[in-house]
Amino acid sequence: MRNSPLVQTIPDKCKMCYTCVRECPAKAIRITGGQAEVIDDRCIGCGNCVRVCTRGAKRPVGSIVQVTELLASGKKIAAVIAPSFPAEFVEVSPEKLVGMLRAAGFGYVCEVAFGADLVAHAYKKLLSDNPEKRFIGVSCPAVVSYVEKYIPELVSHLAPIASPMVAEAKVVKKLYGQETEIVFIGPCIAKKGEAEEETGEDVTATLTFAEMRNLLAINGIDPEKVEESGFNPPTPGLGTLFPINRGMLQAADMQEDLVSGEIVTADGKNNFVEAVMEFASGDMEARLLEVLCCQGCIMGPGMTSKAPIFRRRAKISRYARESLEKVNFNAWNIVSERCADIDLKREFTPSDMRLKVPSEIEVNRIMERMGKFTIEDELNCGACGYETCRKHAIAIYKGLAESEMCLPYSIDQLKNTVEELALTHDELAGTRVALKHAEKMADMGQLAAGIAHEVNNPLGVVLMFAHTLLEENPDNEDLRDDLKTITVHADRCKKIVAGLLDFARQNKVTRTLVNVPELIRKVTGVINRPDGIQLQFISEDIEPYAELDEDQIAQVLTNLSTNAFQAMGNSGILTVKTGGDADMVTISVSDTGTGIPRENLKKIFEPFFTTKSMGEGTGLGLAVTYGIVKMHRGQITVDSNTDPEAGATGTTFSVTLPRRGPAN
Repeated sequence: MRNSPLVQTIPDKCKMCYTCVRECPAKAIRITGGQAEVIDDRCIGCGNCVRVCTRGAKRPVGSIVQVTELLASGKKIAAVIAPSFPAEFVEVSPEKLVGMLRAAGFGYVCEVAFGADLVAHAYKKLLSDNPEKRFIGVSCPAVVSYVEKYIPELVSHLAPIASPMVAEAKVVKKLYGQETEIVFIGPCIAKKGEAEEETGEDVTATLTFAEMRNLLAINGIDPEKVEESGFNPPTPGLGTLFPINRGMLQAADMQEDLVSGEIVTADGKNNFVEAVMEFASGDMEARLLEVLCCQGCIMGPGMTSKAPIFRRRAKISRYARESLEKVNFNAWNIVSERCADIDLKREFTPSDMRLKVPSEIEVNRIMERMGKFTIEDELNCGACGYETCRKHAIAIYKGLAESEMCLPYSIDQLKNTVEELALTHDELAGTRVALKHAEKMADMGQLAAGIAHEVNNPLGVVLMFAHTLLEENPDNEDLRDDLKTITVHADRCKKIVAGLLDFARQNKVTRTLVNVPELIRKVTGVINRPDGIQLQFISEDIEPYAELDEDQIAQVLTNLSTNAFQAMGNSGILTVKTGGDADMVTISVSDTGTGIPRENLKKIFEPFFTTKSMGEGTGLGLAVTYGIVKMHRGQITVDSNTDPEAGATGTTFSVTLPRRGPAN
């Protein structure tokens, strides 16, 4: 088993685009807290996540430090370079590239393409010796890993042949000594895993072409300052075509015959999975399925080239033609015979990474959590990285995905959050106003209590002596008029003081079970109502009872009704309405008066604010009402219209109270 990861995630660069999830054929990406993490055990090293991540949040585990230490060790080091190199190093000749590698410290530089020649011959012999068996090609390590982990029942069908990399490593060790350390250089990330898992001591380290460029740059190797040099023998034949789709077949002198269907090829992350699945199902009768995870090795994730695929193919084809013109086939045959005893056999081990599949009920439960209750709700937009909503739900069950990856779901959640924030903001603003008002009320209450205490006693003395003088001087008309004036204004002061005391007192709410409609009828029935004003009572409350302080709510109703009568004058309609739900009870008092001007609406609950004429009001009624409602932990609002063109004029005070008191 592989011990080290092949791909790492850079968290700071990962931005929840889920492109890597979409492009991973093994679904080896787990989303946790919005971060895309590669699951090492599930990863097949295809490198698709590295290729498609435009932010560079995915990168292959590097081997530059390991190779640098190896080159500095004084050992014999051989670089074996993959046959796709002509599509990567287009700016220098092959001879110049070899010279640069030698300048970096490699004692030998060999072409893996010769190992590919041996592998191609081994495939041809395998099919010839086993006419009744069916095989899957193993040149691509990502495909091998996929079969071992996700279709382990097909492991017995994997062709028991070493890859060209391993074959070339064995050749180099045979020709140049078993102590020679082998460094593979190629376009593939999965080769790092293959080197660690399968080859034992054959390959010491692997570098991608991108890493090789970095190593040359670190060592300051300038292609203009190195001497050209040729590859060390052996010289390859048609193995140079291996990096192109069907290149192995041509090297083995085999063809994909569409009539016989004995050999089938496929490449690309989607096609290779479908091909292997069909091979497993038995729908494919091919004796050999040759599949590559990439569109040929020339498109591997370890390349830096941005050239299109056919331009890369052209580079490989041209190099193959030029190489074949130089091949000494007599020498090639001699080396091949010398290497005939090299063991190219390979074994594979199942490593089942399949996760438990949820039941339909479990999938539906997850779908419903994301607001998908019907087929119409399943948009299958693919924004989450999965082809369908159901596949996304299955991934959530397996612990690979999160509900928040669903874009429509996240938008709905965001919309709900915005609405909740807006509501909270409004409530906070209301609370801020209420607190400001409460502070003002507290200050005014303290002041009012002091004034009432200091004024009440001397005021009582004034009234007492005024009434005494009236009784003692029944015949003195001039004195009696003056004394009546004193008593009238003293009585008014007494009412103001009484109002101040009501406003200032800090009474606790004494809750009892109150029949709200009955309380309203009782209070409105005893209020001194002008003859020209009609009274309407509407009860929409299914549950009439609420836990309230009956006396205080009666005072609220009295204050609101009295204000309504004064606003309407001698004619109009007073409407008292009650309603609510299981938790709250509402009482509204509406009049058909002239309404309250908009500029006064914010002031009406302030102590001593009044629009009534001198002597007609103290400006404390609504302040006391506000305090009672707040002591009940309720809300009081006002809606008023003064413009006849906008509709009927009048004012409505709405009181909302909790139906039950707070739990002790």
